[in-house]
Amino acid sequence: MLKRRSVVGGSVVGGLALVGGGALLGKKAFDTDADSVAPERLFERAAFPRTVVIAVDAGSWATAGLERELRHVLKCVSAVRSDGLDTSVGLGASLLRDRARSPRQLTTMPAFAGDVLDPGRSHGGLLIQVAGPDRGSVGAAVERVLEELSGWRVRWRIEGFRASNRVVDGRGLARNPFHFTEGFGNPDDVRGVRDRALVRADQGEPEWAVGGSYQVVRIIQLATELWDKDSVHEQERIIGRRRDGRWLDGAPQGEQPNFDADPRGKLTPLDSHVRLAAPDRRNPPPVVRRGYNYDRGDGDTGLIFSCFQRDLARGFEAVQKRLEGEAMATYMLTVGGGYFFIPPPGDTWVDALFES
Repeated sequence: MLKRRSVVGGSVVGGLALVGGGALLGKKAFDTDADSVAPERLFERAAFPRTVVIAVDAGSWATAGLERELRHVLKCVSAVRSDGLDTSVGLGASLLRDRARSPRQLTTMPAFAGDVLDPGRSHGGLLIQVAGPDRGSVGAAVERVLEELSGWRVRWRIEGFRASNRVVDGRGLARNPFHFTEGFGNPDDVRGVRDRALVRADQGEPEWAVGGSYQVVRIIQLATELWDKDSVHEQERIIGRRRDGRWLDGAPQGEQPNFDADPRGKLTPLDSHVRLAAPDRRNPPPVVRRGYNYDRGDGDTGLIFSCFQRDLARGFEAVQKRLEGEAMATYMLTVGGGYFFIPPPGDTWVDALFES
């Protein structure tokens, strides 16, 4: 629970008014074939309302059996996916530090301004995420996977949910703990998601990584009691949108606000979340956000912020730097998470990664 009135930095980087979706990027979403169809859960209807995110580290077998262990992980997760759940596996920097062909931008997530990262809730060799329609099915699937992965150590684990989960105009929307609707900043079509999220062949990445995606996860505590003491009007000026997603300058949800016509921030404050995160709404940040809420009890509530991009520097990191000093920093504190790389579908990338 947040104990202090002010937390400098610790931005949500789109985790409130701009966060959307919640489905994971599954196998077909990473298909680089122009005629491929992305998973229905990602684009055409509401994301699964429940998820569990787990970070694990390599066991005593270390790197000697890594190739074998990775194939086993993929097999276990694939079995869960065949049960109708949504899954993904992400590679952490610590797992690939000795691999010459690791993704070029994959590093350990740094602490940004205002972050207080707890090592027990940060980083990890692998990130495994399972999402489904209810808590019971997701929890049972996670336990089945963990039983099979006895050679790995659980580093951290967190459970998430989506309130008021729905789809409007092709975008998955939900309500965050601050009572605001999220999801408006994401693309509403497959092509838009692919363009923002998937690594391309011209980026200088290893060939095996093309069609994969960089995932950023941030565990963000929210001072909900403090937030609720402010008026709705003040909350909307801090976010830069109405609770239902309408813009403060009167523009409807589906249109772009004219920030240039409000240079002094009379209508939309200059330090509001959405204005700093995406100052030019015609050129939105090249990220796809997929977030969940969490509630661990004893006042520890917040967001499991998650976003995918093909370029960390141009995506998450650029937005995060712009958000330093935003008005909302007072109400939140980033305590965990990490950087991970979601490989392309299948397991041929394992061969390339371990090729001598």
